[in-house]
Amino acid sequence: MRYGNILTPEGWRLGELHWQDGRISRIDGEAVDPQHNDLPRLLPGFIDLHVHGGGGADVMQGGTALATVAATHVRFGTTSLLATTMTAGDDETRRVLGDIGHYLASPDESASRVLGVHLEGPYINPGKLGAQPPHARPGVIQEIEALCELAPIELLTLAPELAGHLTLIEQLSERGVRVQLGHTLGSYEEGVAALEHGACGFTHLFNAMSGLHHRAPGMVGAAMAHAEYAELIPDLLHVHPGAMRAALRCIPHLYAVTDSTAAAGMPDGEYRLGEHAVTKCLGGVRLADGTLAGSTLTMDQALRNLVGLGLTLAEASDRLSRFPAEFLGRHDLGRLEAGAHADLVELDSRLNLLNVHVGGRLVAEGESRVTDA
Repeated sequence: MRYGNILTPEGWRLGELHWQDGRISRIDGEAVDPQHNDLPRLLPGFIDLHVHGGGGADVMQGGTALATVAATHVRFGTTSLLATTMTAGDDETRRVLGDIGHYLASPDESASRVLGVHLEGPYINPGKLGAQPPHARPGVIQEIEALCELAPIELLTLAPELAGHLTLIEQLSERGVRVQLGHTLGSYEEGVAALEHGACGFTHLFNAMSGLHHRAPGMVGAAMAHAEYAELIPDLLHVHPGAMRAALRCIPHLYAVTDSTAAAGMPDGEYRLGEHAVTKCLGGVRLADGTLAGSTLTMDQALRNLVGLGLTLAEASDRLSRFPAEFLGRHDLGRLEAGAHADLVELDSRLNLLNVHVGGRLVAEGESRVTDA
C-alpha cells in the first residue's frame, strides 16, 4: 500500500493505493489538487519504447547486456521498456534477438519489464542513417517473420519510400507488428501513403527524417498533419522546445522516449552504440564527427523537462506512461486503476524520484535525486 496524491485516469485522488499479487486491487481517497500539499505524487510507471542501452551496456552486445539495461533504467522510473536494436547484418541481428528471447524466458523481476523488441532498422534509408551503422536495406516479410520467432517484435522502424515497403507495412500490420516511420528521406505524400497502409507512428520525430518546408512538407509534415501517435526525445538537445510545443499541439498522443544509449546513468566517457564508438560529454552522446547518437536521457528527467515546457504533471505523465501503453495496446500498463499492473513511481513535490514499484515489488528507493542527463 502507498499513500499520497494518486494520479488515476479520472484525475488526482488523495488516499491509499492497494495491490495484491502484483495488480492494483483498489484505490481509496478523495479528489485533490496536489499543488495544495507536499505529500508524494504517485504516477504510473514510465514506459520507454526506445531504449538502446544504459548502465554501460548496449543491447547489441547481447549476452547479459539487456539485464544491465533493464536494471539501470528501473532506477529512473522506467517500469517497462522495449529493447531497441541498431541496424546490423542478418547474423548479428539474429544473435541479438536470440539473446533477448532468452532473457525474456527468465527476466529479472527487480528490473524494468522488457515488453519485447523495437527493431530500428535495418530497413531504413541509407541516405538518412543518422548514427545507425551502414547496413540499411529493404525488408521482406519472410526475414522479419523469422526474427519474430527469436523474440517478440512489438515495434519496427522503417523508411516507407524503399521498394516494397508499402506492402511490407500492410503485412506487418496484419501480423500485429506496429510500424513507425523513421530514418527516412520520404516525402509528405509517401508518409501519408504509409499511414494509409497501416503505419501508426513516427520514430524520434524531427530527427533523421525529411523536414517541414511550406512547399515540401516532408515526413515531419505528414506526422504533424496526420499522426495520432509519434515518439519524441525530450532531452532539449534533439528537438528545440519550440518544435516540441508545435508537435504537442498537432499530435494528440505524442509520447516521450529516451533513445538512451549505454552512456545513460554513467559518467562522461567512451561507450558503444552498436558497432560505433560514442562519447558522452556535456549531457549528450555523439559520434566522432559530432552527430548526435542517441541520448543520456532518463525518463524521470524527461518528465521534468515536459513540465518545464508548461505541461501539467498529469499531462506529462500521460506522455510517459498512458500513451505509450495505449500505442502498444496494453491497457494493463500505464495507468493506476484496479486490475492494472502495480507499476508506479513515487515523486516528491519537486518531481524528484523517491521510489519505484514493478508489480507491487519495491525495486528502487532512496533520497530525492536528479539525474545528470
